[in-house]
Amino acid sequence: MKNRQRGISFIGILFVGGVLAFSGVIVAQVLPTLIEFQAITKAANKAAEGDTVPEVRAIFDRAGAIDDIKSISGKDLEVSKDGDKVTVSFAYNREIHIGGPAYLLLKYAGRSK
Repeated sequence: MKNRQRGISFIGILFVGGVLAFSGVIVAQVLPTLIEFQAITKAANKAAEGDTVPEVRAIFDRAGAIDDIKSISGKDLEVSKDGDKVTVSFAYNREIHIGGPAYLLLKYAGRSK
């Protein structure tokens, strides 16, 4: 009986390595947008403590300056009242250039608690 060698070929290693490298680059570009989304959500929750619309927007802008939020500002917020509670909602898009004409579009939306 002959023993056959088994395993992945050099071409297979290159293919798997290329897929992992591409995935790593995409994850490295998406991760900062997720961290920024969390900062925006935290700032929206803090801004919901305000009583008037200008006050809510000012609180959000101050929190945005601290957390380095660049995707959205206080003027982009939708401020409403549910009973006696202020609710702050937001929605925005982020595009990540992949290569050539290809982009990855991320749509973020949220509201204060």
